[in-house]
Amino acid sequence: MADIYEFQLTLDLPGSLPPQDLALLRWHLGQEGGRQDDGYAYPLWGDRGPALRIGGALVGELCSDGPQWALTVRQEALPDEFDDLRRMVLWLGARTTTEGTVGYLRFHESHVPDVLVAEAGAVRSAVLRVEKVPESATEVIPDPYA
Repeated sequence: MADIYEFQLTLDLPGSLPPQDLALLRWHLGQEGGRQDDGYAYPLWGDRGPALRIGGALVGELCSDGPQWALTVRQEALPDEFDDLRRMVLWLGARTTTEGTVGYLRFHESHVPDVLVAEAGAVRSAVLRVEKVPESATEVIPDPYA
């Protein structure tokens, strides 16, 4: 059995992102118009369809609403890919306009992920601690009016 991780990333990028940066992102997403020239062996986020081990679907989208770009990625990742994944996340962290939680990395057998947080042009990992486990299905999403 392979060590598979769930990797999720959601962040915004400025609309002024240079064409070469957009081309690299598109290449990693397996989109047309992408161009790779930064030493990556293969696209990190080109897989689509059902996930093999983490459940749900594998996605990778880059969309523009005019003033900015929105990036969403959910992929399965292997430890062999962590160097390239780390390099890409740090590269995006230096460019994102998003502050706060931008994603997570979770071992497929774990219930608690390591959260990725963007602040001041950098991304850091925050390790979560489980202090309370919901006792019933009604506690999974808190009732703000209770």
